[in-house]
Amino acid sequence: MSPIALEIPDLAHDEAQQLDQALVAAFLQNVPDFVYFKDRDGRFIAVSQSKIIRNGLRQRDEIIGKTDFDFFTAKNASRTKADEDEVMRTGVPMIGREEKVVWADGRETWSLVSKLPLRDRDGTIIGTFGLTRDITEVKRTQGALEKAQRELVDASRQAGMAEIATGVLHNVGNVLNSVNVSATLLATGLRDSKAATLGKVSALLTEHTADLGIFLTTDPRGRRMPELIASLAQNFAEERTRLLAEIESLQHNIDHIKDIVSMQQSFATMVGIVEPLSAAALLDDALRMNSAALSRHDVKVVRDFQPVPPVYAEKPKVLQILVNFIRNAKYACDDGPHPEKVMTLRLASAPDSQTVRLSVEDNGIGIPPENLTRIFAHGFTTRAKGHGFGLHSSANAAKEMKGRITVQSDGPAQGATFTLELPVATPDSAATPI
Repeated sequence: MSPIALEIPDLAHDEAQQLDQALVAAFLQNVPDFVYFKDRDGRFIAVSQSKIIRNGLRQRDEIIGKTDFDFFTAKNASRTKADEDEVMRTGVPMIGREEKVVWADGRETWSLVSKLPLRDRDGTIIGTFGLTRDITEVKRTQGALEKAQRELVDASRQAGMAEIATGVLHNVGNVLNSVNVSATLLATGLRDSKAATLGKVSALLTEHTADLGIFLTTDPRGRRMPELIASLAQNFAEERTRLLAEIESLQHNIDHIKDIVSMQQSFATMVGIVEPLSAAALLDDALRMNSAALSRHDVKVVRDFQPVPPVYAEKPKVLQILVNFIRNAKYACDDGPHPEKVMTLRLASAPDSQTVRLSVEDNGIGIPPENLTRIFAHGFTTRAKGHGFGLHSSANAAKEMKGRITVQSDGPAQGATFTLELPVATPDSAATPI
């Protein structure tokens, strides 16, 4: 398509000049963007009506002959003059550059600026002309969107880290149930103790101190004393063994709680540290953090670990991802069609030997094909009480560690496999803060 040309009939010279002036005047009066022409000293020689209004003025005469130094800060005006000098020196236009503008009264705006050389009829550069578009609202909207995105990412990450905290709380909660059982048994055993009977025996013997021999041989109550004392001795021995066993169980469970809390604290202190890590240890740690819940839900765990090199990653983020995988697999097994719930943890090197694959496979409810492409999207979930942050946050965390997450499922009721791929640690890899 040929370019559109403005066809002007043959006119006398004066009429042509008048038409040129009318066209320029109409353009400057109505163009919404800010158009300006300047001489070599940066003085305005012609401006659009929109530029007059933009500068807070009413009349054309209020801007003609003035420079940017009359309207903007010295720093801002100096930068503008330097740009225009460069355009005049080289003859090369400056097109579509974003600029932050600071006005003399302190206002800050954003503009999309184009500046070109102004030439006379002989082609000599006699100044510059330019067009500026106000993009302040666009920049504000963009900033608001970027802020919202950062907040969403932070919320996703916090929600993902909450998966670890939730796993810890579940484990602690289950151990506390055992602690409560032990404490109840101890209290019941103490309430049902035969110590009161022993006190009665002691009081009866004390009462017959003067005729103890006769009491023990002739009195029916006395004759039963040896049998009663032997029975009490056996009862106390059995009670002692039982209570000591409960106390030992109580101590074991309290130590278990301490270990869980200590593990979580150690993870918290390692945030932001990328280091060589054992992939098998990472899977085992994530499994331990979910062990109580898996036991409660009767999920059988199978470990299929191949020898692999260390991975280079951030431990808390890896655990965040693996805990999320395991918890999702547990729920998938609960909703699946198989009476035996099976979760398989796999560990293997990728074919390229540059990455290690940590996988969690379940025989649960499976994933429909249409959901495979959406499952890592922010807010996507198929659980009634799910928030849709966990897998999205996990995918972001994997990307931050130069890894990735993949999912595979043959469809509903066919189970699913989530895989985390992490880079192999090189021989010179060392712990590095990020």
